[in-house]
Amino acid sequence: MFSRIMVANRGEIALRIIRACREMGIETVAICSKSDENARYLKQADITVCIGPPESDGSYLNIPSIISAAEITDIEAIHPGYGFLSEVGHFAEVCESSNIVFVGPRSEVLKKLGNKTEARKIAIANKVPVVPGSESVVKDQQQALDIAHKIGYPVIIKASAGGGGRGMRVAHNNISLVNSLAIAQREAESAFKDPSIYIEKYIEDARHVEVQIFGDNYGNIIHLGERDCTLQRRHQKLVEESPSPSISERLREDICKAAVKIARAVNYTNAGTVEFLVDKEGKFYFIEVNTRLQVEHPVTEMVTGIDLVKQQIRIAYGERLNIKQKKINNQGVSLECRVYAEDPSNGFRPQPGKITMYNPPGGRGVRVDSHVHAGYEISPYYDSLISKVIVNQKTREEAIACMKRALNEYEIEGIKTTIPLSLELISHPQFANGNINTNFVENLLSKG
Repeated sequence: MFSRIMVANRGEIALRIIRACREMGIETVAICSKSDENARYLKQADITVCIGPPESDGSYLNIPSIISAAEITDIEAIHPGYGFLSEVGHFAEVCESSNIVFVGPRSEVLKKLGNKTEARKIAIANKVPVVPGSESVVKDQQQALDIAHKIGYPVIIKASAGGGGRGMRVAHNNISLVNSLAIAQREAESAFKDPSIYIEKYIEDARHVEVQIFGDNYGNIIHLGERDCTLQRRHQKLVEESPSPSISERLREDICKAAVKIARAVNYTNAGTVEFLVDKEGKFYFIEVNTRLQVEHPVTEMVTGIDLVKQQIRIAYGERLNIKQKKINNQGVSLECRVYAEDPSNGFRPQPGKITMYNPPGGRGVRVDSHVHAGYEISPYYDSLISKVIVNQKTREEAIACMKRALNEYEIEGIKTTIPLSLELISHPQFANGNINTNFVENLLSKG
């Protein structure tokens, strides 16, 4: 097994990986920016290296600085977590050329699946249904209009690279398409250094269902079931659960088989998530592959009892998957609510500042993944996610009741958070009935 791994990330995911490594007897090197260098969670690492200024471009996205720190600290592997460089094929390629193991898919797979138009082609070639749309990158305004007229409005514009809801815009007519096209391209260029976009039919009243996959270096590929991520705001997930309350066993089986088929087509290794939309008729469509560990991975951990981070590390080291598909037996229902340092009553304005009091919930079946504490300073430079509350219970009704109790118990003072919104969402009768779609949150917010 590896003796020392670098964690090329920050916050709760960095702490999550450090803890897994410690349990495996692996030393860790944590990188940080000037903004984070006094963060308490860094004390859990064996070595800490400050690699640059608070701005991400000079630190967590600075490949030369990260590789220099890796060489100085004599690490064998780098775990990128999620976000930042986790899906950047060039970074994985640099690691490989530096004789450093990248804990994730191979660079060529990242490049193939990281481009969503190429991923669509792979799905089509393997007879996995995709949302109707452009066959490749849209080159100009006229081509965009031609595609929209062919597939019919509404349409959604998507960045070919990256994710997280950036570079995505819905258009309902020609004027909004032309305007949204330019905005989406600017967002994509700013976020991913790649302005290329493509267009798909916008499926209204859809559910968002994703499948957790794992592959090793010996051709073994499995799935760990699905997660429902339908509760979203501006294409960013707020609440996730497993199993999905809205799909039949037959549909579940078909979606999971489709996910594995795509993974096999590219000889996928390590952890990944294949994402689908399910329309109101129960038809499913492939949309993309997230070639990394997901923010919501604890949901799957809770229902399967499998530590996904440890599995990632074992596979990266060269071990075979020690899990057989037939032996995976998901238990109970798990929910996750993301807690952001944002003010929902003020346009979700970020809330940088000091947390003056912090009291997380506990009890049977409750897990909180977080790196913050009383006195922690929320930085204005990074994503506003500060914690995730995850519960697991025998039934969905019990899981919802447990999550309500946990959120009511959660105390954070000094900044405003999205806890009240999460509580409102999971308390809504439509959520309890499973009668929601990807527009549910936006419609709720528009009504005040």
